[in-house]
Amino acid sequence: MSLITFLLGLGALVLGAELLVRGASKLAFKLGVSPLVVGLTVVAYGTSAPELAVSMQSVISGQTDIAVGNVVGSNIFNVLFILGVSALITPLIVNQQLIRQEVPIMVGVSLLLPVLAYDGGLSRIDGMLFMTLLVAYTAFLIIQSRGQGAIPETLVQEVGVIGSGWDSKFLAQVALIVAGLALLVFGARSLVEAAITIAKHLGVSEVVIGLTVVAAGTSLPEVATSVLAAIRGQRDIAVGNVVGSNIFNILGVLGVSAVVAPSALAVAPAMTAFDIPAMLAVAVVCLPIFFTGNLIARWEGAVFVGLYVSYTLYLILAAQQHDALSTYGLVFGMAVLPLCTLTIVIIAWREWRARNKSE
Repeated sequence: MSLITFLLGLGALVLGAELLVRGASKLAFKLGVSPLVVGLTVVAYGTSAPELAVSMQSVISGQTDIAVGNVVGSNIFNVLFILGVSALITPLIVNQQLIRQEVPIMVGVSLLLPVLAYDGGLSRIDGMLFMTLLVAYTAFLIIQSRGQGAIPETLVQEVGVIGSGWDSKFLAQVALIVAGLALLVFGARSLVEAAITIAKHLGVSEVVIGLTVVAAGTSLPEVATSVLAAIRGQRDIAVGNVVGSNIFNILGVLGVSAVVAPSALAVAPAMTAFDIPAMLAVAVVCLPIFFTGNLIARWEGAVFVGLYVSYTLYLILAAQQHDALSTYGLVFGMAVLPLCTLTIVIIAWREWRARNKSE
């Protein structure tokens, strides 16, 4: 019964996010906001609406481990799994603006999280800081967009703000937004309650459930958006959606959660010691990979997916205190990670030398 409730809640979250993005993007365009800003904000933030709904519901229910684990797990899932699968479908060309601006910002906010959570939690002041940074970042994007030229047609099509269908009417757009929000609230409540029950039944912690099942489930809108964009050849959108969602997850989802929490939003010691550093490492590794030829190749996508599978397997072994955990951790820490790091450094160094020679 809990599994059925979980699936119903997950379905409501995905449908709610779709309705919210559709209604909000069209309404924003009607109010004079450019499709470029809509794509970088409404679409990227809208696909993270399930994470926001689930984390807020978790905080209200007193399940802070799920709230924080959902964000950290989603950010890891977004980069390693979504970008990995998208790159396997087709090599992803990375826009220069993402390399020079959005990815460094993602790395910066990813670094800010462990700094603020070092004392074991996120206070209301920390949450307000996150929310202030999100408002400043969004305002910066709007101001920046005014100085840019023509809007790419692919982005206009992806956002879906053109056309004269039934949802071009103001009341229809408001109805879509309201219906989307209602489904998000219902889905979040059902999913969190079911996740807690499943965690207790399996004997694993809520941290692990939040980092894996809940995180992957709430990231389904990002999966759909990025994979479909990759299939359609809209590769910059596939990458931009992930980067924008990761920024919103930390600044928006954790910011709001820390503000509405009755006390400091507790961060589990295990998460501070391993999962948050893993999230930061995933964000940092994007820089050299994105830098090399402005392209995420298929083999790099395969490495991303492989790392996510390895990370998930580690969490499962750790939750069960399996006998193979120490051996697996030793092999992964002493062989797999150093080998991946060395490969990335060599590729980045070769790219840097090639660019210097060409100049």
